[in-house]
Amino acid sequence: MIAFFVQIKCQLGKAYQVAAALADREIASEIYSTAGNFDLLVKFYVEPGTDIGHFVNEKVQLIPGIQDTHTIITFKAF
Repeated sequence: MIAFFVQIKCQLGKAYQVAAALADREIASEIYSTAGNFDLLVKFYVEPGTDIGHFVNEKVQLIPGIQDTHTIITFKAF
């Protein structure tokens, strides 16, 4: 499995609804609320060969209440 993270900026007052929608869809491994420029940090796993850009575009960014995303591709866990 390939791990990657997405930082999510939500519309004002929508962070909990976005987190709940991600949890309901069962596509995220872990969901954290964060302080700073983004409201949520979400860890995903996909099968090797999966197009991460399409995954984020089709399964994450279309969730109501999401304003912006920043995808972090990871290489190796230590």
